[in-house]
Amino acid sequence: MNRKIVYGLVAGVALLAAAVQVHAQQAKKLVLNDSGYFETRGLNILAFSNRYGLFGDEKASGIEIIHHGVRTATNGDVRLHPTPEQWDSIPRFIRREVRKDDNTIETFLEYPSFGFAYSIRVRAKDDGIAISVHSNQFLPAMLQDRAGFNLEFLPAAYFHTSYLAGDRAGVFPVYPSGPMAIRDGQYQPQPLATAKNLVLAPEDAERRITISSDAPISLYDGRNKAQNGWFVVRGLLPAGKTGTLLEWFISGNTIPGWVRQPVIAHSQVGYHPAQQKIAVVELDRNDPPLTTARLLKINADGQFAERFSKAPARWGDYLRYRYYTFDFSAVTDSGLYVIEYGKVRTLPFRIGTDVYAGAWHPTLDVFFTVQMDHLFVNEAYRVWHGRSHMDDALQAPLDHEHFDLYRQGAATDNRFKPGEHIPGLNTGGWYDAGDFDLRTQTIYATVMMLVQAWESFRPERDETLIDQQARYADIHHPDGRPDLLQQVEHGTLQLLAQYKAVGYAINGIVEAHLDQYTHLGDAVTKTDNLVYNPQLKEGQSDGFSSGRFDDRWAFTSRSSSLDYGAIAALAAASRALKGFNDTLALDCLLTAQRVWEEEQTHPPYTFRHGNTTGGPLEDEKLRAALELLITTGKQKFADSIAAMLPLFEKQFGRFALPAVRALPYMDAGYRQKLEALVRVYKISLDRIAAQNPFGVPIGTGGWAGSGQVIGFAITNYVLHKAFPQLIGPEYVFRGLNYLYGCHPGSDISLVSAVGTRSKEIAYGNNRADFSFIAGGIVPGVLILPPDFPENKEDWPFLWGENEYVINLGASYIFLVHAVSELLQGNGGDYRHIQ
Repeated sequence: MNRKIVYGLVAGVALLAAAVQVHAQQAKKLVLNDSGYFETRGLNILAFSNRYGLFGDEKASGIEIIHHGVRTATNGDVRLHPTPEQWDSIPRFIRREVRKDDNTIETFLEYPSFGFAYSIRVRAKDDGIAISVHSNQFLPAMLQDRAGFNLEFLPAAYFHTSYLAGDRAGVFPVYPSGPMAIRDGQYQPQPLATAKNLVLAPEDAERRITISSDAPISLYDGRNKAQNGWFVVRGLLPAGKTGTLLEWFISGNTIPGWVRQPVIAHSQVGYHPAQQKIAVVELDRNDPPLTTARLLKINADGQFAERFSKAPARWGDYLRYRYYTFDFSAVTDSGLYVIEYGKVRTLPFRIGTDVYAGAWHPTLDVFFTVQMDHLFVNEAYRVWHGRSHMDDALQAPLDHEHFDLYRQGAATDNRFKPGEHIPGLNTGGWYDAGDFDLRTQTIYATVMMLVQAWESFRPERDETLIDQQARYADIHHPDGRPDLLQQVEHGTLQLLAQYKAVGYAINGIVEAHLDQYTHLGDAVTKTDNLVYNPQLKEGQSDGFSSGRFDDRWAFTSRSSSLDYGAIAALAAASRALKGFNDTLALDCLLTAQRVWEEEQTHPPYTFRHGNTTGGPLEDEKLRAALELLITTGKQKFADSIAAMLPLFEKQFGRFALPAVRALPYMDAGYRQKLEALVRVYKISLDRIAAQNPFGVPIGTGGWAGSGQVIGFAITNYVLHKAFPQLIGPEYVFRGLNYLYGCHPGSDISLVSAVGTRSKEIAYGNNRADFSFIAGGIVPGVLILPPDFPENKEDWPFLWGENEYVINLGASYIFLVHAVSELLQGNGGDYRHIQ
């Protein structure tokens, strides 16, 4: 070959390599984008895009790192402990300044009680960011050796990896094992390592983070104090200094040309032949779309046979991703299928006429039973929990604001004194969520939805023994009685107990002490099940009471909203329980009618705080009137509903479900007015359907939106049944598909143990075991501002994404039956509905 040609080729290759290297360096630099965070391919740095929440530390604030598509770090801020817990002090946010001209975000904060104000400046620099803490005042004496800059790293992201601290090497512990020490009379975590340079996961190209500083930085394991703790990197703020108090440089390794793997969002449970079958393909915006997606059928010999292929249709951009839809509605043959898009293939799902038949069973059989308070709950060889909280409950102290947002006002509103035992509350009710409190609003909402499921679909499934006399439940042990009615009975027992004890519905019953509230394990070990007796010393017992103050508090400030909510549940329960437990049914009805009449004799009790004193008064009163109307047929309740028509006209979406359920009991004029409102409401549905590729309302608050989606779907089921010519069934189907995996961020089913791949690490009362409760529904996909959808599948402790709540279980049971009825009941073909 000609020598000049060879030299030219070598020079060309060298120039190309240099160009690639320059491009790679440029691509690695972080740039402050239009969404207000620092971005490069494979790495995002957020600086106070999110705020602290209702409970203080919710692991979603301060400086955060999204590394190759995973949020791996959070809470970058000045904190007062090496490993802060949920209720420890947090700073007050003042303002945030985004300065694109110099690639800087500066956030101003303060600790008012200490008189300390500061700012945190984040600036893109070289191939990383410089983080600095600034103040024009000296660190107050009370904060010396206490205040430091913390950045917390997700343990699950660093399990099975190592770290380098200067010349010292270590491995991240999978289970916390110290070190701990006693300091100032308290036990405190000690550093795993301290150095001026720290490298996390040096061997892992996806997770390698380098942190350097002129001052020592320490690595802690926050799980030594609390199972929900993270790995914390911390640098103390110096005393006697103003201006720049601390400065770190952080860089994150990025994989050249990294592209997030596509997600094929689809129903993990599968599809009925007659319904639309639309998968949503979620792509990194740097990922060019493919021309074909395929539906493959799994044959008995293990072969995959193509049954359908099509070019995905572009939907558009939503949040940080690009979306395409793959409509395979034309396929109706029963069987097992997978969807394939390039190198990504889903797990198997079914197409079949009975695909939803058992989808609600784990929720009723297992989840509901596990959540039952005041009972011993057994499952084969396993005990879920003992007979818990038999010492319920003490009257809460006056003017007390509880750490879980309950509050007692200036009076008890009943005959009991603060700290006095209120007898009779140790019956019925469900653990509200992943914790163990009894929240009255949740209990009555659950009872009402279970009754609606019973009256609409009459599911007579019997798989559980529930013995209220023996206070015993045994899962997978039929007892000849419908389980759903037994659950209605259980919730009703707690509601009636409140009326018998104090004369009205109370806010709830919750642990008095924080160390009880954070309890993880068998609920029977939270208390000694003996009523507290202040005349006895700690450790003493007379066999009936004890000197151990571990009893829960009953928060009793009266609220008419709570009374109306309880009235609705009791009136509804009286119908369902008739013929099942006639004595209880009559007690429910008489109590509901009596309390309704009492509420008409005085102005409403309006004590409110947080979310513990019932929903808005109008909503609860409407539900009470509706259930009493259905139960008694009395005109005065119809008149009460008719009087609320002006409210329906202002906010029909809010009142649509009870307003439409009242239709069979109202006159023709009422129906005409409602039909006009439904026509307007349909326009809003079309607007929602266009907001995202999943066609449902996706919330953006601190609690993810599964409940909102279920409520949306149920409301539209009721509207479809009443006005089928106006509201189609597609909104109902989309809601269930969303739960089963057709949602942003992943394709996982949000119902544990339902669907091929579902939530198997969730925030139940067994979360410390990184486990789940079958049939529990998690809040789901949390949209972290400005644009990041998240539902962590390897870390259960984020309650806004992963915490079960009991009322969602009841709504889910209703929704599955509603979808099944639509698809099975009339034999209609819904595949081509738009």
